[in-house]
Amino acid sequence: MTYTIKNLASVDDSAPRFGFGEVGEAHFASRAVEAESTGIAYHVLRPNRRQAFAHRHDEAEEIAVVISGGGRVKLDDEVCDIRALDAIRCAPNVTRQFEAGPEGMSYVVIGPHHDRDGELIHEGFWED
Repeated sequence: MTYTIKNLASVDDSAPRFGFGEVGEAHFASRAVEAESTGIAYHVLRPNRRQAFAHRHDEAEEIAVVISGGGRVKLDDEVCDIRALDAIRCAPNVTRQFEAGPEGMSYVVIGPHHDRDGELIHEGFWED
């Protein structure tokens, strides 16, 4: 088939499986839309919650688009306010972590898919 239509919210939420259900939702939809080389993920952060970890890539440039709500994103050493319809481009080596404001936040991330192209940073990236 030359196209696929899939509601991103209907894709399995992997956050609870990894113990992050109280922080929000994470719907990784590349397989569901039968993408061969593109990664796509739909994230929901609950009000006043921060992603459980930061991450960066070796090769993949990503663009995150805030769909609803708002909050902040930390990009390396800089914290930026973000709101609905803001697009945030992250070069591969930029470490990033999102935080929702009082309304919560939903956003979609799209970029090339590279197997094992990423590093998770669980502690010490965003200190209050």
